[in-house]
Amino acid sequence: MAHAKESWGTRIGLILAVAGNAIGLGNFLRFPVQAAQNGGGAFMIPYFIAFLLLGIPLMWVEWAIGRHGGKHGHNSTPGMFAVMWENKAAKYLGAIGLFISTVIFIYYTYIESWTLGYSVFSSVKLYFDETTFDSMKQFLMSYQGAGAGVHFSGLTTAYIFMTITLLINFWILYRGLSKGIELLAKIAMPLLFLFATVLVVRVFTLGTPDPMHPDWSVWSGMAFIWNPDFSQLSNAKVWLAAAGQIFFTLSVGMGTIQAYASYLKEDDDIALSGLTTASTNEFAEVILGGSIAIPVAVAFFGLTQTQTIAQGGAFNLGFVSMPIIFTKIPFGQFFGTLWFLLLFFAGITSSVAMAQPVISFVRDEFKLTHAKATVLLGVLAFICIQPVVFFLSHGFLDEMDYWAGTFGLAVFALIETILFAWVFGMEKGWTEITKGADIKVPAIFKFIIKYITPLYLAVILAVWSYQDAFNIFLLKNKAAEDIPYIWASRGLMFLIAAALVMMIAKAWKKRRQLP
Repeated sequence: MAHAKESWGTRIGLILAVAGNAIGLGNFLRFPVQAAQNGGGAFMIPYFIAFLLLGIPLMWVEWAIGRHGGKHGHNSTPGMFAVMWENKAAKYLGAIGLFISTVIFIYYTYIESWTLGYSVFSSVKLYFDETTFDSMKQFLMSYQGAGAGVHFSGLTTAYIFMTITLLINFWILYRGLSKGIELLAKIAMPLLFLFATVLVVRVFTLGTPDPMHPDWSVWSGMAFIWNPDFSQLSNAKVWLAAAGQIFFTLSVGMGTIQAYASYLKEDDDIALSGLTTASTNEFAEVILGGSIAIPVAVAFFGLTQTQTIAQGGAFNLGFVSMPIIFTKIPFGQFFGTLWFLLLFFAGITSSVAMAQPVISFVRDEFKLTHAKATVLLGVLAFICIQPVVFFLSHGFLDEMDYWAGTFGLAVFALIETILFAWVFGMEKGWTEITKGADIKVPAIFKFIIKYITPLYLAVILAVWSYQDAFNIFLLKNKAAEDIPYIWASRGLMFLIAAALVMMIAKAWKKRRQLP
């Protein structure tokens, strides 16, 4: 069945949608944790270098690949790669993008549902009787079904919020590009910035909450983030962490930006639009995200305890320490609700972007209606999310997050950069980036995209493989009781990959049969 090509209603809608794709939970949870774990201010120097040498180049590359593919009728990376490289392997390399966005969507949506749940818990003060770190952590674990608690005796509450979150995601996706995703972005993104600004103002007016600890202040937290310890710059771990954060924060390497850009017209600007979305994301992450969780944690727990909390990961910071703080401040019920709604809006604008490439692929290649493609993915996502919910405490989610949400992003980014700059050709690629541009793109980026960015990515992958990937693959330091669940997680990812490969093969077989 033929269907009309969708398009963005307005340019601001497109920019907000792509910015929403990039601005996610990582901006407000992962970024402050990475900064705290890697020397505070020292982290920011390699972070901004990675932004210039990885983030902006990859953003332009992905916008260019997407618009070029859309011109040829492809709204997902298998078709886009096949247009750039006339080789039967190209479409299967593009399948990696679909695989990554699908896997991340499955577990990301579950985490996103926690933020919706916690916004309700904040509004009714459900956790306000938990005043210690241990008791608040037990509250989170009991909600996740990983332990007994006073408020939750099983997974029922978490399951309800997971189902509601999935339904909201697919209702938005069902409405299409302009009436669904773009409308969401126009509503959610302004609210996100409003909520974040209110929270930042509240944080800055806290001063020193505990007179017994005058060094525990918001300004001590800000100093920790922005005063660099230059000795940390010799630590390769800090540079790798900074580069990794750029992947997460800009949502590059997962095929979502390409899908959004494919709905542009051939001469629509991508240079200024790409730079604007990247800059918007950085403002949300560095200025807003960096001014909330860490400074307020230092004010209430001190610098040493905040570093310990950060070592426990983003969940400890966002779902344990922040709720404790809300129990201690005036109008904590209001600010807690605001914080978790902020996270929910950040999450849902990202999750719908992850689902869009797969919907586009199924719709375009198998000639299904948008409604049928959306319902099909919704049913499959609901099935695949079940083990994530029930086996969370056994490393099921962590395994998916590492191979798809960490290592996989760098792999796909390296593949698309080489394909764009070396196979498609940097001259043609540069023409694609600058076509219709509303700004003059500095010529130095032509050199950076062709040489520096792929080398940077190759080094990251090599070091990650040496330091982590081999040990993780071989299940080193894994608890014996978790190993079956980890293999089950790998099995689910293999089934998703195999299904995508079979779908691509079938789609291209139909194409060859067309007159």
